[in-house]
Amino acid sequence: MNARHKSQTMVSASLLGIVLSLMPQLAAAVTDVKLLDLTTHWVGYAAIALFIFAYALVVVEEEIHMRKSKPVMVAAGLIWAMIALIYAQQPDSSYHHTAEVMIRHNLLEYAELFLFLLAAMTYIGTMGERGVFDALRAWLINKGFSLRTIFWLTGLLAFFISPVADNLTTALLMATVVMAVGGNNLGFVTVACINIVVAANAGGAFSPFGDITTLMVWQKGVVEFHEFFALFLPSLVNWFIPAFLMSLTVKNVTPEAGNDSVVLKDGAFVVIGLFLLTIAMAVCAHNFLHLPPVVGMMTGLGFLKIYGYILKLRESRLMMELEEVGEGKRPFNIFRQIERAEWDTLMFFYGIILCVGGLGTIGYLSLGSELMYGDLGPTTANILIGLISAVVDNIPVMFAVLSMMPEMSHGQWLLVTLTAGVGGSLLSIGSAAGVAVMGQARGIYTFFSHLKWMWAIALGYAASIWLHLWLNASLFEVTVH
Repeated sequence: MNARHKSQTMVSASLLGIVLSLMPQLAAAVTDVKLLDLTTHWVGYAAIALFIFAYALVVVEEEIHMRKSKPVMVAAGLIWAMIALIYAQQPDSSYHHTAEVMIRHNLLEYAELFLFLLAAMTYIGTMGERGVFDALRAWLINKGFSLRTIFWLTGLLAFFISPVADNLTTALLMATVVMAVGGNNLGFVTVACINIVVAANAGGAFSPFGDITTLMVWQKGVVEFHEFFALFLPSLVNWFIPAFLMSLTVKNVTPEAGNDSVVLKDGAFVVIGLFLLTIAMAVCAHNFLHLPPVVGMMTGLGFLKIYGYILKLRESRLMMELEEVGEGKRPFNIFRQIERAEWDTLMFFYGIILCVGGLGTIGYLSLGSELMYGDLGPTTANILIGLISAVVDNIPVMFAVLSMMPEMSHGQWLLVTLTAGVGGSLLSIGSAAGVAVMGQARGIYTFFSHLKWMWAIALGYAASIWLHLWLNASLFEVTVH
């Protein structure tokens, strides 16, 4: 080992020791921390203005071509700098480290989410690189299904793939299929894209892996893994009602079958198997060992990296043989898949979690919890959360609810999980899946084309809430302490 590697190892070990030594102190400090009410202070008003301005830049990301992570990361830093300044000026020295303790608490929550998503994104990227998603797309195109069958199949697949993969990847994959099959039939492509967005969001609502909001609820320990499946039928109804109404406009004609040919790369099925094993390990780590789910995910990522090493050796050997006849290619490299993770999205989550955490430290989340869950009641408040998530991204909304931690039954926690997950379907800009498909089917699937079917999506939204309230009535009787 050379001097540089030794130096890097020593630095890494030192950092690890510092982090480990801080963990127990951090957990104890958060419960004992003394907070000031800054909701009517200039810092509170300035923080609100900063967050609104930063989020406005996120909303117009497509127009100004500035990545969404940039404004929220800056806003997070400025909000916490102002909070720390006020606490440092307090004559009582017990306040001086409050900002430090609270921001470390938020950073710990972000670290769990970041590592979990990094592992999941690497797996999804590797499956894409091995041709898994291309093979599924080619199969659907080559089968010669009618437009109505494609409409239902893509919706059904989006609903059942998104609980395992993320709803964004699922929506993009299925949108590629309907655009390839639909061709110039813009009416079909439009309703099929709407159907896919609604299905992907609905499918993600009944699984901890389907959406960032459900993942946050699960990681927080508010709802256990198996309890999410109580939302399966409400989620299915949320998609099926608008899908049925939209399907009435789809003609039962059969377009020309495609001739796409996709061959799965070596190790594709092994990667799928490792991904399923990783999910199982995350569930078992949480349910049986009482460890954070991220431990199982990162262990699974380690398995993938080891298998990636095997693939690299195998492909390097093959490449050497091919180079003798003038052919060559780059061997598989797992770190290339890690590089291709959605880093802008991961940094966006950092900014959002710290911004919302800062507003919580100021006192706005407690105030919001009192106004919404105290005055309106949990059912009305949770339905309203879903409507808000159609306009504002559901991630800061759900993180705010989890930071408030209102006293609610399991049924109410499942209700807010459902509404935050599917409420974004009401508008095309209400979910990452909708925004992504708008970019892919630019000029065809638009904000206004989605808005025309908002009434049908709203019917599904209302029906799913009613079904959950009726079907899972017993869950509303147990209070979470």
